[in-house]
Amino acid sequence: MSDIVVVYHSGYGHTRKVAEYIANGANAELIAIDSNGEIPQNAWDTLAAAKTIVFGAPTYMGNASWQFKKFADATSQIWFTRGWQNKLFAGFTNSASPVGDKGVTLAWLQTLAGQHGGIWISLGLLPSNTKAAKNTDLNALGGSTGLLVQSPSDASVDEIPQGGLDTATAFGERIAEITKRFA
Repeated sequence: MSDIVVVYHSGYGHTRKVAEYIANGANAELIAIDSNGEIPQNAWDTLAAAKTIVFGAPTYMGNASWQFKKFADATSQIWFTRGWQNKLFAGFTNSASPVGDKGVTLAWLQTLAGQHGGIWISLGLLPSNTKAAKNTDLNALGGSTGLLVQSPSDASVDEIPQGGLDTATAFGERIAEITKRFA
């Protein structure tokens, strides 16, 4: 069992792929939230044992998918007992537009972590924001609170810009480094 768990919802597979890249960078375990907003019963034990929980959701209509929100609501029993107090948390989101209100989703994920008494891990990368920047660069979307990835609406899962996936791997590596530091 890994010290790091990535719990995510993916409606079309793009967010799942980003979660996989983070998990590879962090040597993390993946927990998928299904189309009904649920996780397997034993996944709650995995989350309880984790030192770090990474939240991932697509941004739909300016916030996380309803499936992720259902999962978040189900954590209220854990919140009440302070079961995730002082855990490390991080987050990421994916949407079709370069901005697409992803910042709202990340702020909401960070608030969820804060409600649980958690400590948030930021992206920790400078933005790629010069005239020469390309979507193959690390942090091409300029996130700081967490990972932002764009998957154009007509792109297959295999067409996510490589810069977003490379940034996901780098974020996973940062999450692993910080988790070890706080172990």
